Amino acid sequence: MNKIKINSPAKINLFLKVKEKNQNGYHNIDTSFQLIDLFDNMSFETSDNGVVIKSNESFLENKNNTIYRSAKLLLKFIDCKMGVNIKIEKNIPVGAGLGGGSSNAASTLIALNKLWNLELSKDKLIKIAKKIGADVPFFVHGENAYGYGIGDKLKSRNTIKNKILLIYPEINNSSSEMYQLLDIYRKGSTNNFNHSQNDFWEIFFKKNDEIKKFYESTADNCQLNLSGSGSCMYVLYETESDIKEILKKIPRNWRFFFCKPLQYSPICYIK
Repeated sequence: MNKIKINSPAKINLFLKVKEKNQNGYHNIDTSFQLIDLFDNMSFETSDNGVVIKSNESFLENKNNTIYRSAKLLLKFIDCKMGVNIKIEKNIPVGAGLGGGSSNAASTLIALNKLWNLELSKDKLIKIAKKIGADVPFFVHGENAYGYGIGDKLKSRNTIKNKILLIYPEINNSSSEMYQLLDIYRKGSTNNFNHSQNDFWEIFFKKNDEIKKFYESTADNCQLNLSGSGSCMYVLYETESDIKEILKKIPRNWRFFFCKPLQYSPICYIK
């Protein structure tokens, strides 16, 4: 085998509670990860020219991304000279709380483990994944899970049955900035606001008045949820009539996707 193609999936957080920082400075969380059928398309082909990435998004073609870092970490396990040509068609919105970069990293670890015949166990790959990002272990895990610790302690669970209306307001949120803002808000706030679904809602409102107005305008029609630290919002629904009203209220310059839940990631089917 010298080539692997894979669909790298997005996720949503059904809930997200941010807790105290651990000794390494990362926040502990309680969350529920749900895989969805919104994918980046990736292919990996062996070469002897190092790690080369080609993409429809130019920022992925440099060395400052999770894909490149994942490949370089695995090269440490190879005695001979090896390389890979990676192609990625980016479809998952960036900075949206959907875990696209983490999913790409996990797909790279799984694919190259097979392509380079490294035979590393899943537990070993998860340890490597923790060095790349907090959500990467979940995507290596490859199935829906409750997440604890910094999101790296996982307990598998069944998929939801609902369909998903995913709403992307064309806002790129930095996770590190959102966590910093949450810390500042909690230190200075007397009411310690906590939204029952996601602790980042109030910060998101404070940064974007348009988001707050949209949230308030949809309150009578559906339950609007936030994924990760934003910016993607979503509604769980069963029939089209459930989302008829909210579709009318989505601003024209925003994007939306009709998605379905997955039980397992496509990376689980790499043989």
